[in-house]
Amino acid sequence: MDLTFNFYIGATPEEVWQILVSDEGVKQTFYGCTLQSTFEIGSDYAYVGPGNDGDDTVHVYGKILALEKNRTFSYTEHAGPSYRANHAELETRVTFTLELVGACTKLTLVHDHWPVDHPSYANSQQHWPMILSNIKSYAETGKTLDFGF
Repeated sequence: MDLTFNFYIGATPEEVWQILVSDEGVKQTFYGCTLQSTFEIGSDYAYVGPGNDGDDTVHVYGKILALEKNRTFSYTEHAGPSYRANHAELETRVTFTLELVGACTKLTLVHDHWPVDHPSYANSQQHWPMILSNIKSYAETGKTLDFGF
């Protein structure tokens, strides 16, 4: 049931890290969202951007579990309130790991701790490869992909 994806990116771990945490990188690769957080372990975060509730829609939110600059970023994840009435009880975990392989970066994403019959599983299974492809494309070319929406 875990979702695991590996992408090899022609960029340094430092460059990929900046895409994961900087306002510009997140906005380009996560469908126009910003990542609001103090980036401290135990602190809250939210991906906020255009959506169901206008420009300030909370798409996902949670708490930061682990953060090692240029290496690991892990957090709990809840769907935003406008997506699921029971969003607070639907918790999963997302972990990004960056590893230097030759002259490129191996980005591994593991999305796990799925409760049985979680209503966002299929959506996450579809959208993570698109987001990760955007990260790869943006790191290598400075451009993102056009998914037609």
